Amino acid sequence: MLQQILRDMYIDPELLAELNEEQKQILFYKMREEQLRRWKEREEKARMEETVLRKTTRRNQSNGKHVQWLRGKDGEVWVWVMGEAPGDKPYEQISEELIAERARQQAQKEAEELWRQKEAEITKKFRDAMAQEKARIVAEKWKIEIEDRKAAKLEEEKIQEELKKREEEERQKGEEQIKRQEEIRAKELYLSLMQAQQHSQHSDDDQEWEEQLRRSKAADEERSHKARRARDEYRRQSLRAIQKGRVAGLSNLFQGTSLNNDQEIKLNNSASPFQALSAASSNIWERPSRPFSQDVIIRWFKEEQIPRRAGFERGTNRIAQWFHGIISRQEAEELLMNKSEGTFLVRVSEKIWGYALSYRQQSGFKHFLVDASGDFYSFLGVDPNRHATLTDLIDFHKEEIITSSGGELLLEPCGQQKNPPDYSPLFE
Repeated sequence: MLQQILRDMYIDPELLAELNEEQKQILFYKMREEQLRRWKEREEKARMEETVLRKTTRRNQSNGKHVQWLRGKDGEVWVWVMGEAPGDKPYEQISEELIAERARQQAQKEAEELWRQKEAEITKKFRDAMAQEKARIVAEKWKIEIEDRKAAKLEEEKIQEELKKREEEERQKGEEQIKRQEEIRAKELYLSLMQAQQHSQHSDDDQEWEEQLRRSKAADEERSHKARRARDEYRRQSLRAIQKGRVAGLSNLFQGTSLNNDQEIKLNNSASPFQALSAASSNIWERPSRPFSQDVIIRWFKEEQIPRRAGFERGTNRIAQWFHGIISRQEAEELLMNKSEGTFLVRVSEKIWGYALSYRQQSGFKHFLVDASGDFYSFLGVDPNRHATLTDLIDFHKEEIITSSGGELLLEPCGQQKNPPDYSPLFE
């Protein structure tokens, strides 16, 4: 789902409304990264085309060079005197522009030197960290039995990938820091050169401009703080999952979990069980790009989610107490209305191929989208961790908070209040 949003650079307004503020910040940050990457590609392409055009122009001009003077109305050679022709800038304006350009170039040169030093430090830091980690894994690898070596290799690759992500984040922070220093230095040099040229005091207009600039900087710092907090949360969750060893290896975790045709599915609040669904479908299932009706969602759940044990308690054929069917946000909030903080439920989403986790907090409710369009389960835009099953995701966040700003822990499941349960159509 996230890859599709970045590819189209568009998110459906209804889907956007389902995200909380922190999810939106992370999503907009990733979309901005994609915009910068595309812009750099276009700039590089334009530069190459311009280089080819210049070479072609020089070859054409080298065949026949000549000089032709421009003549005025009087037939004489036309001469332009700076400052006298219509539209010419005054000397003071030209001088000020030259000073500003000199200050910008000097600040840019200093920023480039700072960035070279910063980049060398970052490269050395993460190269040493990766070498130490690899040495540790190699030393422990001989202690692992033959059947566990494949898992050790996967863990090594994940740790290396995480270190690369951290290195990239460090580089981005370094670039932002150098860019801010460059801007500050350019302004300092500009003011210094202007003061050397002019010794007059600031007027009332200058003071008003400085006040507006101060307010603008404060607003920019506030936006940067929110984006930085979202990136820190993304990195914290990734590191925490690696430390606990609970990032899912998806390829081998579904063995032995398929339903037998003769087994029965026990429902929490129903006296009679549903018959087990057949493992093979009479028609070939092709998932549409997005859910557009309840019938399609039910078909998707039966074809893809039941074989993956979505909604079941771990190791049993009972439906989990927190699992609900295709209910709306308003219905979920009514179920959670009189519950204590930390109560939660999981409902099948009508917006994406996945689920929505509705959470009761002290001052209201929160809703988190769970992407199930791939071979894993993960929160959309909040938690980078990938879980093999929906139950793994729920159990993980019974111990680990969902976001650092909200501190959400899944404490108490919210069960059914209807008979038959609202998830009955999914298992018929």
